[in-house]
Amino acid sequence: MDLLHSVPSFLVAIIVLVSVHEFGHFYVARLCGVRVLRFSLGFGKVLWRRFDKHGTEFSLSALPLGGYVKMLDEREGEVPEELLSQAFNRKTVWQRMAIVIAGPVANFILAILLFWGLLLGGENGLTPVIGAVQANSIAAKAGLEAGQEIVSVDGEITPTEQAVARHLISRLGESGKLQFNVRYPDSNLTYEIVVILDKWMQDAKDPEPFAGLGIDLGPVKPIVGDVLPNMPAAKAGFKAEDKIMRVNDQAVKDWRDFQNAVRPRINQPVTVEIERKSSNGAPEQLSLSVTPESFTEKGVSYGRVGMAPKPLSEEFLRHYDYSVGGALVAGIKRTWDTSGFVLLSVKKLILGEISTKNLSGPISIAKVAGSSVQIGLKSFIGFLALLSVFLGVFNLLPIPVLDGGHLLYLSVELIKGKPVSEKVQILAYQFGLVVVISLSMLAMYNDIMRL
Repeated sequence: MDLLHSVPSFLVAIIVLVSVHEFGHFYVARLCGVRVLRFSLGFGKVLWRRFDKHGTEFSLSALPLGGYVKMLDEREGEVPEELLSQAFNRKTVWQRMAIVIAGPVANFILAILLFWGLLLGGENGLTPVIGAVQANSIAAKAGLEAGQEIVSVDGEITPTEQAVARHLISRLGESGKLQFNVRYPDSNLTYEIVVILDKWMQDAKDPEPFAGLGIDLGPVKPIVGDVLPNMPAAKAGFKAEDKIMRVNDQAVKDWRDFQNAVRPRINQPVTVEIERKSSNGAPEQLSLSVTPESFTEKGVSYGRVGMAPKPLSEEFLRHYDYSVGGALVAGIKRTWDTSGFVLLSVKKLILGEISTKNLSGPISIAKVAGSSVQIGLKSFIGFLALLSVFLGVFNLLPIPVLDGGHLLYLSVELIKGKPVSEKVQILAYQFGLVVVISLSMLAMYNDIMRL
């Protein structure tokens, strides 16, 4: 992945998300009458600062990997008597809880707004029709067949491939029954098929749920739709309506065959035989050489050439239009569903149901950010919305150094009627710091191993 795309897009994502998070704390603190001493984006050497009429310092620092809001607090130094009413620790428990939770809530609000904006333009999805079933796979043994449309999974309606994928991902690492309801073409009758899972892909790194079942959805015809300018395919001479026949002398039946041939061959020339209509309408055979460039998705690097398949006919596409209110409701639901998925993933990591190899750190996030920018603005906005949800949920985990840890202390204070002792808080803080640093180091190690 080109660092010129990865690093700037990563910094933009971090600055936006941290600014929104810290603004949540800042705004509610001001509403509650707390004196805010500093609003900082980044850590380390201060590069720029200014003060507002309330005496709050707004600053940008050299290391833009986080931020903080510093409030007046007797626990951090002596406070003049005339300012005691503005100290954080002098506020009621409910006010302090509101200030603490405001950061994650701001991230959730941002995610809702971003999803809302994306959904206002409508949503497209592919009909989840099985294109192929691998022999002796768990799907084949259960009775899934090519040509069947997946109507629901575990009772959840799945109108698109994305809906099927989301539900399958939620079952990673589990054992038990996975229930499909399917129907055949030109039929309204549905059939129930049960797949038996046994610690399904528990140790898999970057698991692919469809491959784990042994099915391919599609097929998508190997006919070129769009060719992105200044990408390898455009430079090689590919044009819309080109039909891909072979890649390195291997026959291509559908678009996935082409992708499977290209993805492993980063920076390696690939010979592609195509069929193209000549000026008089007669088909002619051409041989083109293209060298896939590297791009990263979900922390994994693949080769890509920069072209998309010709859109399927309407029978394979599903389009959803939303009203302004409907898009907002859908954005709230997507934020809620994503939050639930993050919590489920955390639970599975703790219980060992999914591999810790799937933890990602800043390198992987930067690569995905760069990839989403190259794909387009809508893709980057979608990535930003997801990352905002992840940040909000992560900060609510009951780990002492995070917002969730402070909420835990305040909840205990609310029940007992007095604050948690400083000794306990210090010990818990040290423990939480070890946990966060350990997770960060593991995520960074995974990033390095993916390079």
